[in-house]
This record gives sequence, C-alpha cells and structure tokens, in this order.
Amino acid sequence: MRFLGSTRRTPGWLCINLWPDRVDVSHVAVAGETRPEITLCNSYRKEGGDAATLARLRKELQLDRYRCTTLLRNGDYQVVQVDAPNVPAQEARSAVRWRIKDMIDCPVEAATVDALFIPQPEKAAGRTPQMLAVAARNDVIAATVKPFHDADIPLEVIDIPELAQRNFAHCLEAEGRGLALLAFDEPSALLTFTSGGELYQHRRIDVSIGSLSSAFSDQRSALYDRLVLELQRSLDHFDRQFHHVAVAKVVVTPLPGAEDLRDHLAANLDVPVELLYLSEIMDFPHIPELHEPLRQAQCLQLIGAALREEGAA
Repeated sequence: MRFLGSTRRTPGWLCINLWPDRVDVSHVAVAGETRPEITLCNSYRKEGGDAATLARLRKELQLDRYRCTTLLRNGDYQVVQVDAPNVPAQEARSAVRWRIKDMIDCPVEAATVDALFIPQPEKAAGRTPQMLAVAARNDVIAATVKPFHDADIPLEVIDIPELAQRNFAHCLEAEGRGLALLAFDEPSALLTFTSGGELYQHRRIDVSIGSLSSAFSDQRSALYDRLVLELQRSLDHFDRQFHHVAVAKVVVTPLPGAEDLRDHLAANLDVPVELLYLSEIMDFPHIPELHEPLRQAQCLQLIGAALREEGAA
C-alpha cells in the first residue's frame, strides 16, 4: 500500500517496525550487488513514545535518507482470494474493493484496499484470473502512519508479512519451480507458496517460536506432528489449485532445534525439506548476530520487507 511520493534517496528500502518495547530497523542493498547485502539490522529500545523514539532514530540513523516501509501486524488486516473483476488489468486493483465488500469484517468504505494478481498458467485461457486482495481498516492505517508522520520520517509504503516473506522466498527459489517457506515468529508460523517471485498462497499455523522452544520433548513431538499434518494439507491444496507449479522443496527458517524439526518433516513429507541458512543467500559482514538462528528467525520478515522491489505490489 503506497502513500507518499519520494525524492531521491539511498538505494534500497529500509523497514521500520514498531513493537511495544522496541523498534526494529533493517536496510538491504540490492542494486549493484552480486547478492543482497544487509547493511543494517538492529533493535532499539524505546525511550518515550513511538514518535519520540522514531524522531531520535531519525537523527541517529539519518532515516530521512532512506525510502521507508513498515509492516502491519497479523490481525490488523485481511487477505482474501477472489475472482479478478472483469475490467482492464490496470483498473482491477481499484475495482476489486467492491468484489470483497461482503468478505471483510468492516464496511469497504472504511477500508484501505490493495490487490495483486495470482499468476495463471499460459494454457489457462477462459479461466477467470484470481487476485489476492488486502484490506485494512482506515483507522488502523492512520494509527500506523501517525508516529512516522509525527517524527517527520517519510514512510512511503505499508506492507504485510506475507509479501515480505515472498520477497525473501524469491532468493531461495529454483527457476520454474515452486517453493514452500515455513517461517516462525512470535505469534505463529507463516507458510507461503511462491514461484518466480510471486505469491500464490499463504496460511497461518498456530505454532510459534515460543511454543517450540518451551515445549517438553513429548509436547514438541506433538507440535511436529501437527506441522506435518498442516503442511501436507497445504501441499495437497496447492497442488490441486496450481498443478502446473511443482513445489521443489519446503524450506524451514532457523530456530533452536530446527535440525530435529527438519528431520521430522523430511521423514513424513513427499518433498525435500531444507533449513534456511541466511549466509548462503545474503551478505551481512557487519552484523555477526545474524548468524544466530533465533535472531535470523526474529528478523526474517523485517529483512524481507527491506528486500522489496520497486513497483512490486
């Protein structure tokens, strides 16, 4: 969701996420690099309110030199799959808001809506194109923008975790094949299906980093079995809807004990399962803490949002 115009700034995007006790910031340089380079990825303790902390960081980090984005939190928006409106493609993103008016939990007049097309196979002539529509209440958008505006930070885009994870998954994809990326964060796990840098499907699974880390052995085994079941259902559903896109592998983001989870999933799924090693796809020579699995997991969506490509939905 784009809001403000931009002037010429430092290449790449900088993502700033606000939390109750901290502000997370990451910048990724892509243009001119052999591989994406994470030039900044840090968390800063709040001192005062959101706007006061952002104003301090604006001065310390010279944030006005960057093109800034932030992520909505899970629960602050809805994503629904719908038939694309029967209008020219360039008008579909505006017209789709009336297609979803009975599918979201607030009046469409009170929502900010954006959308992107789900890629269709070349031989899908006659099939109605599909779109993923994203809707967030206007008051949620206003509350998200306000501290940035008050701190005089040029927030250009508000994004969502599913698309941030899509950006990240693109670095892992094999050409012409699909990728299932399973990432864990504080509230839950997010599973995305992508191919060619495009998001096809996504779903939330109620298993978080905390639940996996704190569970006893028998409880952890039950969580692993639940993940197997949810992944298999999702893989089957994806294959039915997009049989022309073969999923090459499932990639699991790092977290403590990830090797055991990978082994369990690999033994029970029909597709290869790999662990994500950030150093194999990106450079971060000045941020050694990103070699730690837990820190990688905490920052994946933050980094993914900073991997945004100009013009991406």
